[in-house]
Amino acid sequence: MSERGQKLPSDVRVGVYVCHCGVNIAAVVDVRQVAQLARGLPGVVVARDYNYMCSDPGQELIRQDIRDYALNRIVVASCSPHLHEETFRHAAAAGGLNPYLVHMVNIREHVSWVHPDRERATEKACELVRAAVRRVVWHEPLEQARVSIHPDVLVVGGGIAGIHAALTLANAGKRVYLVERQPSIGGHMAMFDKTFPTLDCAACILTPKMSAVQAHPNITLWTLAEVTRVEGYVGNYEVEITRWPRYVREDLCSGCLKCIEACVYKDARFPDEFNLGLSKRKPIYLPFPQAVPQVPVIDPATCIQFKSGKCKKTCVEACGERGAIDLQAVPKVERVRVGSVILATGFQTFDPRRMPEYGYGIYPNVYTSLEVERLVNASGPTGGEIVLRDGRRPQSVGIIHCVGSRDRRHNPWCSRVCCMYSLKLAHLIRERTGAEVFNFYIDMRTPGKGFEEFYQRLLEEGVHFIRGRVAGVSDWALDPSEEGKLVLRVEDTLLGIVRRIPVDMVVLAVGLEPRSDAEELRRLFRVSCSAEGFFLERHPKLAPVSTFAEGVFVAGCCQGPKDIPDTVAQAGAAAAEALALIDRGSIEQEPNTAYVLADHCSACRTCVSLCPYSAISIVGGDGRPHAEINPALCKGCGTCVAACPSGSIRQHLFEDEQIVAEIEGILAGVAGG
Repeated sequence: MSERGQKLPSDVRVGVYVCHCGVNIAAVVDVRQVAQLARGLPGVVVARDYNYMCSDPGQELIRQDIRDYALNRIVVASCSPHLHEETFRHAAAAGGLNPYLVHMVNIREHVSWVHPDRERATEKACELVRAAVRRVVWHEPLEQARVSIHPDVLVVGGGIAGIHAALTLANAGKRVYLVERQPSIGGHMAMFDKTFPTLDCAACILTPKMSAVQAHPNITLWTLAEVTRVEGYVGNYEVEITRWPRYVREDLCSGCLKCIEACVYKDARFPDEFNLGLSKRKPIYLPFPQAVPQVPVIDPATCIQFKSGKCKKTCVEACGERGAIDLQAVPKVERVRVGSVILATGFQTFDPRRMPEYGYGIYPNVYTSLEVERLVNASGPTGGEIVLRDGRRPQSVGIIHCVGSRDRRHNPWCSRVCCMYSLKLAHLIRERTGAEVFNFYIDMRTPGKGFEEFYQRLLEEGVHFIRGRVAGVSDWALDPSEEGKLVLRVEDTLLGIVRRIPVDMVVLAVGLEPRSDAEELRRLFRVSCSAEGFFLERHPKLAPVSTFAEGVFVAGCCQGPKDIPDTVAQAGAAAAEALALIDRGSIEQEPNTAYVLADHCSACRTCVSLCPYSAISIVGGDGRPHAEINPALCKGCGTCVAACPSGSIRQHLFEDEQIVAEIEGILAGVAGG
């Protein structure tokens, strides 16, 4: 009987299939007993157990039974539907059955993986299968809708990940919009001197790709730009991009840089952001020598003309007839339509001020690893010379690993790159200064190609490695040898003693963490974030670049810490996924969407404000107004269904009859019926 007292339809023929999943399920659940129970349930024609239902023989078993037993409903009790629902739907469709007449029961994650007691786990699995059989009877055949895919792609973020993804797509003939919030593309990689473990010049690798982006006819590059609004759905995203004024027109500037020389500030006075404040710049400046676009930018916060309106405008005069400087420029809003999006917004480094015991911001000769990257860079503030803030060349340097990583007080995850870039900096510092270098580490993690060999090279070069977490950095001298030094106190866990190591310079190997604006971007593109704050992939193994928002992909460190090779590989994978989506021409959307019973709807608008996908609007204003749901935008989250005060919103695959029948199945098991 149904919840309405109706008998089951006489033509219902259900097949039940219980998976052993090797020992994942069978080690805890008696799958044969579950199958035996299913054989006695109303409407069940055949019930089987099989070692691996997701395998080709397992799927063929379902297809053959559909034909042999004229099955019109299928229940599969196995692992998560998130992993294999599509698998069994395709198997049913190949057997001639509508794929939405298939229902899955998760007896792995919900039963065998969480219940140690075999008898009770088997009992629970039986109840879930009983409920599923009652539910699937009320399933209705549904059809997927097809949505066309716009061929253009938006790439958000102009670091190495965004650059590589954009070039891959553009070289395949696709139109790409590359949006970067900084004045130049390049990201963090543009700040590096060498890359580990081969010690290749970072600029030599990156600069040609940056230039290729600007020159490529299929790429529209917008720097000093941010995505401010996103509407639409997979294949048809409408994106609003705000371009903040550079005050120097890119289409007119020749890159002569005479405007910088002519600035009324004869000396650079303001902290240079690209050099992390280790040098100064003028109000009009070029971010760094290899910047793309090779166009200066004016900082209105420091320019006299913007602050007081009393500047002599010598930069305008220096530009002459070219007239590239436009002090009246205002923000521009660009609106583009794209079919897919790649998020490559990168990371931010841990702020070591949150760990005052290491003295950053207190002692001038305590640096972050990124600051040292700029010091050793030939285009950096010291021309590649390692000179301390007090003018001395360091004779001894301490590098503290895992600052802000593997620390439950701050970030518990490993940032993956810190060990290797610490080794790289140790090599470069020793090479440039001949200083004695100490590496203070918790564990040395060198799992990549050539990484262990590089570690061995550092050992042979005479770099000291002390295993232990540094307790603190101070300038307290206990004997004359420590005068004028920074003293690191650390327990050497290999020797089993507490040591005091005096050095001239301390380098903090800061970890990688999500950008502070990741949450804002997550909301714009309706993607998910992990507990750490990085963008969450659809599946860590099977869909590592896809997100739960169809048509939105992730690449690089916005998804999690990784080095340059892994970043480039993931960017290529994201571009390939976008290409596959575009070349399909259209995409089939899941039909488990909500719909409105217009005659019952009072147009109260409760659902409109609650819908996280902006899929609901009020129509029929000149007649009888009611809510209407755009199935292309709806993701089947059910928020509107639960919130509707009149019950006039329903949802395919989650109809009242289906849910109540499933509950009845559970209660029947509890009551022993």
